[in-house]
Formats: sequence, structure tokens, C-alpha cells
Amino acid sequence: MIYTVKTVVGRENLVADAIVAKAKAEGIILQTIIHPEEIKGYLFVEGDVKEVERAIQQLPHVRGLIKKPIELNQIQKYLQPKEVVVELDIGDLVEVIGGPFKNEKGKVTRHDKTKRECTIELLEVAVPIPVTVSVEFIRVLEKAKK
Repeated sequence: MIYTVKTVVGRENLVADAIVAKAKAEGIILQTIIHPEEIKGYLFVEGDVKEVERAIQQLPHVRGLIKKPIELNQIQKYLQPKEVVVELDIGDLVEVIGGPFKNEKGKVTRHDKTKRECTIELLEVAVPIPVTVSVEFIRVLEKAKK
């Protein structure tokens, strides 16, 4: 059965790691721990309800357990990888829409399709700095002239 564990928002990965460590240390049997990025403050843990309760007992950042099991088809859409197609070429003018360089503009100098990241040279700085950013955080402002 799959149970929902409520956590402090932003601490889901920390809680998941703590559950795994506690399960290994105490011999608690759990099958899977899932944290979909779209769902803030919740983890999905597959296992027996008593084992899940034991695993989350006295862990920091855990807010509780919803004892009503959920069906796999209810979270199936979060298990499918999302394919965001971003067409980038060397020389494209882009804007960073997330992360520490949010709202910065730059020019693409390298695009690694397999790692889904690109290196851009920031424009509005005194010294051009190459920065590697995930393509999910990039919006194309102007395509390079060919």
C-alpha cells in the first residue's frame, strides 16, 4: 500500500533521506519513497502502515501520516518524466527565469542536450561570466541570426 507522509514544505528530500537511513538502521521494510517535485509538503511511501509509522516516528520535519492508502493511479501522472522541448542554438539571446541568476540576460555559448543544460555568458555584467544553467530555467528572447 502507498501512504502519504506530510512534511514541512521544502524539506521533503531531507525527510526522504532520513526515512531511508532509519529504515536501514532499524531493519524497517519499505518498498519505495516518492517525492514528486510538483507536490510540496508531501512524500509517498510504499509499505505496511505499521512500518511506515515506525519509519517516520520522531523524525524532524515530519508533520504526520495520512493513514488512508492511495492508489498508484492517483499519483501515476507524477511518475511520468516531463519532456520540455527547448530549442537552443549557440548565440541565442536568453533570459534566466529561475535560480540564483533569475532575470539575468545572456548569450548561449554551449548547449548540452543530454544533460539538459546550457552555458550562457551573462551580458549585463562588467566582466563576461560563463554560467551553466538547466534549460528549464531558460527562456529564449531572440534567436541567433543564421
